[in-house]
Parts: sequence; C-alpha cells; structure tokens
Amino acid sequence: MLVVGLTGGIAMGKSTAAAHLRSRGVLVFDADSAVHEIYRAEAVAPVESAFPGTTDQNGVNRTTLSQALQRDPGGFERLEAIVHPLVRAREVRFLHDARSAGSLIAVLDVPLLYETGLDAALDAVILVSASASAQRERALARPGMTSEKLDQILKRQMPDEEKRRRAHFVVDTNGPPGPSLDQLDAILDLLSGRRASAYDQYWSKK
Repeated sequence: MLVVGLTGGIAMGKSTAAAHLRSRGVLVFDADSAVHEIYRAEAVAPVESAFPGTTDQNGVNRTTLSQALQRDPGGFERLEAIVHPLVRAREVRFLHDARSAGSLIAVLDVPLLYETGLDAALDAVILVSASASAQRERALARPGMTSEKLDQILKRQMPDEEKRRRAHFVVDTNGPPGPSLDQLDAILDLLSGRRASAYDQYWSKK
C-alpha cells in the first residue's frame, strides 16, 4: 500500500484536492478533522493545563485558544507538543485500517506535513500550490481571518518555495478547480506504478 502525503499552505486548495481524491475512491485522513475531534476528547485536559481557561463544557474552545496564542506566540510549541502525538496516533490507526481493508493507496492530508517531519515516512508527497497573492486573497476572504492572524499562521508554515522543491508532485491551484483536478488525476495514474515501502518500514511497527 502506498502512503502518500497531501499538503499545502493555508488557502491553497488542499480541501478541494482531498475531496476529489475521496471521489476517486481514495482513503484520505484529514488531520484538521482529527484535531477537531481530539479537542473534544483526549486533548482537553492537557490543553487546559497548558493554557488555563481555554476549555469549556464542549472541550477546547478554539476561539479562546486562538486568542491566547495571539497573546503568546511561543505557546504554539507547547500546543504542538500536545496535539501532534495525538494526531499521529490516529494516523497510525487509519493506515492500519486502510491496509487491512486492502487499499492500494492511502493519503494523509496534513497541513504541517514538512514542518513535523512526516515526509520521511511517506512514499510520495503531493503539494497544492498557488501564488502568494492568490493565497492571501483567498485566506483573507475567510470569516474571522485578519492580516495579523494570517501573518502569524504563515510564519509557522514552511515557505511554499521550499515545499515545491521538496514535493514529488505539485498541483497548480492558481486557476479554476477543473485543471487542478485534472493534474491530480494524472498524478494518481503515475502513483499506480510507484513502489510502496513506507508502510512496512515506518507504520506497520507502530
């Protein structure tokens, strides 16, 4: 089974790419959704301990936590030390289940893929990428997004130029979705002949 990473900076079109892969029958793990889930479960106690007052009866309050992080950007490292291992545990379960189901390919959709070193445990990485101006315009159109918040997010992400250099495949998302999804289909065809080794070397033993 091929283990493939899907990544891209904020507002680059990663969610659209992931949805298309699912429509093609590919199993896709959504790291963002996993974070939402653990914020209602196993992350609540450690987050409250690290950031007092950021949880309520529904779990981690993302708005309150975001405000705390804006006041203390250094808190991102403490938060990541809590969240990343919990997400990784879910990735392991997802891949074990995909392998047991006989899947030929499984995709890990992870925004901070390179930043967390996950690329070392993958057979290939697909990057969705657009110009900085397109990225900024799309991101600022999102509800609740501000220039200050966007700049803080971008500081935590590896520059797109470096991601493009490292990725095995790059999908250009500057234009309408159609051509980008055609590129993704072509990549899937190329992946069908790629040798799989990451699962046996890295994930099977976890």
